Amino acid sequence: MIPRMAIAALCLVAASARAESPDAAIGRGEIKRILFLGDSITWDGRYVADVEAWFALRYPQRHIEVINAGLPSETVSGLSEEGHANGAFPRPNLQDRLQNLLEKSRPDWVFACYGMNCGIYLPFDETRFTAFREGISRLRESVAAAGAGLTLLTPPVYDPSHAPHAVPGYDAEVLERYSAWQVANRAAGIEVIDLHSAMRVELARRRAAAPDFAFSPDGIHPGEEGHWCIAQQIIRYLGDEDSAAAPSAAAMLGARAGILPLLHERMSTLRDAWLSHAGHKRPGLPSGIPLEGAQARAAVLTERILEIATPRK
Repeated sequence: MIPRMAIAALCLVAASARAESPDAAIGRGEIKRILFLGDSITWDGRYVADVEAWFALRYPQRHIEVINAGLPSETVSGLSEEGHANGAFPRPNLQDRLQNLLEKSRPDWVFACYGMNCGIYLPFDETRFTAFREGISRLRESVAAAGAGLTLLTPPVYDPSHAPHAVPGYDAEVLERYSAWQVANRAAGIEVIDLHSAMRVELARRRAAAPDFAFSPDGIHPGEEGHWCIAQQIIRYLGDEDSAAAPSAAAMLGARAGILPLLHERMSTLRDAWLSHAGHKRPGLPSGIPLEGAQARAAVLTERILEIATPRK
């Protein structure tokens, strides 16, 4: 059974009148464009493509447009540590690009994952925590003003055992507090996926069998299995426990696993184009091809994806 969840500005009636899952709105065709926001973990995009794979599996006859606008190093808090990137540039602030991005992309729904960078890899500090809370609140207000629904994801797990420059307590004392605050906001009708807790539980389970197991080779950026764990939580949130229980995106897709490289190519092509089209202040990223050309390339890839994903009669 699909869980009931609040659907904010996207609803045709007031949110207080009824509540339901984003998946139900997708099923009726009310959600056609989804925007993913976040830092380098989202920019990497493997979990985004895995979620797109689920869309192709669940809705093979419908193209749901997904825009990955994750930006490496970004925070929602506007903070940056001294000497970030060896002093080359401060961490970009989501607020500097959010309004323009929302106006140009016009999403129906937004998934946003922040927090990993927002504590700037220092011990817990109330001032930084306040900046994070205020940044999330501004994000919520901007998305609501744009007429879109929003689901927040708590930050992925930070693993000091595999970090080159480990920050003791960063996960338990900083990211857990940031996550707990977001989860507590569910009581106010805010949509939150508790990714952090789910990843911690799964990491502990995997380490019980293999003590050297890690989701992230550097303690921060997940590898293939870490990205699938993120995607699993989104798929589970959308109401499909069976698909979320698969050990990988390829296993979930079965005979349709051939769409995965096509999804990754489409995602990265559109990501680079949208980041350049909407604008940002982060140097060192590929500019991609102009948006119109990227969309044309994506359309060709979509046709190939649909050929594989659509069951033959």
